[in-house]
Amino acid sequence: MNPIMTSLILSSLALGTVITLTSYHWLLAWIGLELNTLAIIPIIAKQHHPRGTEATTKYFLTQAAASAMLLFSSTINAWSTGTWDITQLTSQPACIMLTMALSMKLGLAPLHFWLPEVLQGTSLKTALIITTWQKLAPMALLFLTQHALNPATLLTMGLLSTLIGGWGGLNQTQTRKIMAFSSIAHLGWMATILTISPTIMILNLVLYLLMTISTFTVLMFTTSKTIKDLTTTWTISPTLSSLTLILLMSLGGLPPLTGFMPKWLILQELTSHNLPSLATILAMSALLSLFFYLRLSYTTALTLPPTTTQNKLKWRFYPKQKTTMFSTTLVLSTLLLPTTPLFL
Repeated sequence: MNPIMTSLILSSLALGTVITLTSYHWLLAWIGLELNTLAIIPIIAKQHHPRGTEATTKYFLTQAAASAMLLFSSTINAWSTGTWDITQLTSQPACIMLTMALSMKLGLAPLHFWLPEVLQGTSLKTALIITTWQKLAPMALLFLTQHALNPATLLTMGLLSTLIGGWGGLNQTQTRKIMAFSSIAHLGWMATILTISPTIMILNLVLYLLMTISTFTVLMFTTSKTIKDLTTTWTISPTLSSLTLILLMSLGGLPPLTGFMPKWLILQELTSHNLPSLATILAMSALLSLFFYLRLSYTTALTLPPTTTQNKLKWRFYPKQKTTMFSTTLVLSTLLLPTTPLFL
């Protein structure tokens, strides 16, 4: 793609999210979301391949439907209250419709079907943008309107998402689809805690972004699109394969790693709000996700590929990408647990 066009599209993508994050008027928030959607479409369709085209079409249709629903809900609210202020959301039908629209934008179950399919049709870099940057604007709107949203709806969708995110990832061999189901499960945890403690939701979102960025960077560094590709990680960098194992355990939420922090805080908060059964089901659903992370880490660090290479290591060319961001996010994704008291 032409460098000028690339910079224009990426700046539009950034601008769309920033407009939504800083808006107080529903129309302004909707404009930001639309700009965001329209900017990422050429990025997904960039690889001229039927899969890319299919992914673009699916993404466009779901996002357009969600945007239309969001505009409709804000219009209903403005009709009944006489204000377009985002924080003045009082109409019950508008609240339910807004929850559904933002859930569709994020990929929360049961409106999650587009996410694995779209990620599978894109490159790893684009998949990284969709699972991280594209979640910021809808999450900001959920955060702004959390006082008006129906807790029962969000708790149900959150629970469904964690279960589907766990079940869906069990049978996958494609790393992008596994990351999509991982994203659905993480968003489920965030949706569950949103109405109870919004600050923990923000903390969870930040840690999810860190862990997802570092995982995708590992996949890009080793150009691994399937689990089978991950088996040759040790030939590229033995250190990287060991670090990937620790990173995947952090994603699964095992102590004493960073990923344990949000799960611990969320379960504690749910229990203190007299929701022990919900906390138990959430903790059990985390085991499903942990299983496929264990499967990934087993193939990455604990096995040799089926056909062992004749030479000990691959040709070690200079890495295609800088390792600064990768090493920074990897350290933060694994070693932040001792800092938990600072966030309470």
